[in-house]
Amino acid sequence: MDYFPAALETLVEQFAKLPGVGRKSAQRLAFYILDQPEQTAKDFAAALLDAKSSIGCCPVCQNLTDGDGECAICASSKRDHSVVCVVADSKDVVAMERSREYTGVYHVLHGVISPMNHVGPDDLRIQQLVERVAEGGVDEVIMATNPDTEGETTAMYLSRLLKPFGVKTTRLAYGIPVGSHLEFADDATLMRALEGRREI
Repeated sequence: MDYFPAALETLVEQFAKLPGVGRKSAQRLAFYILDQPEQTAKDFAAALLDAKSSIGCCPVCQNLTDGDGECAICASSKRDHSVVCVVADSKDVVAMERSREYTGVYHVLHGVISPMNHVGPDDLRIQQLVERVAEGGVDEVIMATNPDTEGETTAMYLSRLLKPFGVKTTRLAYGIPVGSHLEFADDATLMRALEGRREI
């Protein structure tokens, strides 16, 4: 826009590229940065560049880690390395860890199979998972991708791919959230809840 300096317009455009950030939010973020002391802006820029250059993928699970070595979870002797939880993104690892119930290890795919978005199996970290299972020592693989079309497609694809290795392949149970009411549950959620029922 003509009434913005070119540098400010460029900054707004960069913020607008972030997921979930619209044009107005991008403008607010850009003006916020401009209102900060120069050192704050330098620290922000340095943090971005440092994160981009120093964070890599764990060679075992493909989760984010510092440098080229194993992540803290893979390196831990307290984790059960025979159980691998497959998730789409690193943020899903954070969600699973919040429960403090899961003691196994992870494998991060860095996405899901999505033909509509031109993402196929070769675009994901599937080969690394297959090689990991083929090496032995894995008894169970838990599919923890989202319960949407892409997540289900990815889980089914992986379960078929891992079948020849004889490992137990399971899927996270999905159903009615705690504290909600049956009348508000959709058909798919009710079906999942019935399929995943257990004895009490």
